[in-house]
Amino acid sequence: MSVRIVDVREITKPISSPIRNAYIDFTKMTTSLVAVVTDVVRDGKRVVGYGFNSNGRYGQGGLIRERFASRILEADPKALLNAAGDNLDPDKVWAAMMTNEKPGGHGERSVAVGTIDMAVWDAVAKIAGKPLFRLLAERHGLSANPRVFVYAAGGYYYPGKDLGALRKEMRGYLDRGYNVVKMKIGGAPLAEDRERIEAVLKEIGSAAQLAVDANGRFDLETAIAYAKMLREYPLFWYEEAGDPLDYALQAALAEFYPGAMATGENLFSHQDARNLIRYGGMRPDRDWLQFDCALSYGLCEYQRTLEVLKTHGWSPSRCIPHGGHQMSLNIAAGLGLGGNESYPDLFQPYGGFPDGVRVEGGHIVMPDLPGIGFEGKSDLYKEMKALAD
Repeated sequence: MSVRIVDVREITKPISSPIRNAYIDFTKMTTSLVAVVTDVVRDGKRVVGYGFNSNGRYGQGGLIRERFASRILEADPKALLNAAGDNLDPDKVWAAMMTNEKPGGHGERSVAVGTIDMAVWDAVAKIAGKPLFRLLAERHGLSANPRVFVYAAGGYYYPGKDLGALRKEMRGYLDRGYNVVKMKIGGAPLAEDRERIEAVLKEIGSAAQLAVDANGRFDLETAIAYAKMLREYPLFWYEEAGDPLDYALQAALAEFYPGAMATGENLFSHQDARNLIRYGGMRPDRDWLQFDCALSYGLCEYQRTLEVLKTHGWSPSRCIPHGGHQMSLNIAAGLGLGGNESYPDLFQPYGGFPDGVRVEGGHIVMPDLPGIGFEGKSDLYKEMKALAD
């Protein structure tokens, strides 16, 4: 059977919204949608792998088209295959993309590579005729668990949004089956954020837990001031207080905040992850790591990150990725992560679950769809199919 990548296509799409967090607004946010087209035909259909970059980082069409897609298409097709020659080898495709790239300087490059890598893994699992989460579990000698914890990320700042609207939003998440919800902090004065937190806690009561996210806005003094306020409440976690590369701030914060903290969504390599564990004071008995494969060179690199964590005594169950996309859901179900973020009302059609999947008791059950399962989300697949046709 011939297995060959015949084209890599990209289109930049808007995912704009009037919402904002403590650092950015989303009025001009974009995403790159990618199709990796193969010459494989399965069940009468050409196998096409799809990917898109996670929210919060702009589409990377220039880098994808000018550097990374061309390297795949220029490579010897046989050099991209597995040992049996019957499927693509994602690590070999990844290596082809990274040809002549210097170490470091992750940022936007990691997003471009991660987006294509997602599409490659989608194609690989489809060629194998398996859901990606089951393929991953088999490769690692694990038992897949299709039941995955998810939490509702929301609570953004929004023009005219008062406490009543915030409470209504959070109540809506509980009504849809979530038992952990998240809201933004740091985009208003501390006293106002305290009022917002207390309003949400009053609304959700004992039915759910609340996480808060500062999106890296704080300096050390402000992060500590918030920590002293936040430790009065039974929060699920205190997320990304300071700049993601300020490991000293993160380590110092642990002295003032005994509860769970979370960070990592803006660290884009296994080297960055290693430095966070070495120098960031993160505690493997309570803290959470949020590395997002779509932003950090893809699943090939994410597996290296998990190996780094293992050598430092961290369980994959302490990882709950940022991003709210189906790729991370597959990784969670296949490799035993602690769960995944989700966006019940935002970043559509890219966020969310396949059609018919419902949240029950804070968990969803992954359907047995080939690949990542994008074909099961009709509004998203419509966008993807238009790119491949």
